[in-house]
Amino acid sequence: MLEKLPEVIGQALQGVRAGLDNIVFNTLGMREGMAFIALTSVAFADHAPLPRRYTADGEGVSPPLQWTGLPAGAASLLLIVEDADSPTPNPLVHAIVVNLAADSGALAEAAIPSQGNEGAGLHVGRNSTLQAAWLPPDPPPGHGVHRYAFQLFALGSVPELSDTPGRDEIVDALHEHAIASGLLIGTHERSDGSIKIQEGVTPGGPMAAG
Repeated sequence: MLEKLPEVIGQALQGVRAGLDNIVFNTLGMREGMAFIALTSVAFADHAPLPRRYTADGEGVSPPLQWTGLPAGAASLLLIVEDADSPTPNPLVHAIVVNLAADSGALAEAAIPSQGNEGAGLHVGRNSTLQAAWLPPDPPPGHGVHRYAFQLFALGSVPELSDTPGRDEIVDALHEHAIASGLLIGTHERSDGSIKIQEGVTPGGPMAAG
């Protein structure tokens, strides 16, 4: 969606960012004393670029994740992925997954549904385009590096949530039930003004609108 912006607009908006302080992990007001989850990925290191495959410039599937260090009282897990650098008042939500089994240990690549991929049958909430799916990173051309915050929370119980909960609903659930949290950041930048090329079109051909 944001890749449709002209590069000059992305450059003009470089100072307009939601901010890492505004991701759910940092706004719960529960960091002190909360147990820490070690959240990692075999596909990228913390604060390193996301492989193209997981962005709007590639296949656009969700990356694999794995974690350790859950507290003994964990009954379920909740994942939210946000763009801390979106030129919006609040971070752009790229995915929400709720009611993950506490003993799952990992999410496989493409487990979250996305365009052309039905996923692994997870309980998925609404992203910022109001779709129950993985929204592939697609920062505005010329806007600089964007940080995508993968945030995993352990809950002390299994909350009752709607079929497709949004950010506000899951934040309320976290305030009531969260007992541990983990954070992993992947980055993506579209600095050269390029937009994903239509399938079957050579680099010298017309560019896709998005």
